[in-house]
Amino acid sequence: MKSIDPQDRKVANIATGEFVPFLSDTGEMDGEVLQVNGGKPGYGFHVYRMAPGQTTIAHKHLGDEEFLLIEGDLKDHDGYVYKPGDLVCLKSGTEHYSISENGCLLAVYLPGAEGF
Repeated sequence: MKSIDPQDRKVANIATGEFVPFLSDTGEMDGEVLQVNGGKPGYGFHVYRMAPGQTTIAHKHLGDEEFLLIEGDLKDHDGYVYKPGDLVCLKSGTEHYSISENGCLLAVYLPGAEGF
C-alpha cells in the first residue's frame, strides 16, 4: 500500500486549530467551528465550540444531528443536561436551542442546513 498523498490528508487539532464563526442562515453568529472538509462551516463533520454563557439560536433540524460532548456543560431548552462523553442523536424535525453556562466543545455531524 502506498503512502497517502499530502493533498489527500487534512488535519486540524482542537487545541491549536483555527475556529471560524458558525453563522446561521440569517447571518447571525452561533458559536465557532473547526473543520477540515472544506464545506460550509458548521455542516458535515466538525468541532463546535460554545463560549461561556452562550445560548444557541433556536432551530429545527432538517436531518439528524449527531454530536459527542467532549468537554464542558450543555443543556437543552427543555432542561435536559448532557454530560461529557454523551453521544447524542437528535432526529430530523427536532426543534431546540442549547445553553452552556461554562462553555463546551462538541464533535458534531450535521448533514445540511437547519431551519431557524
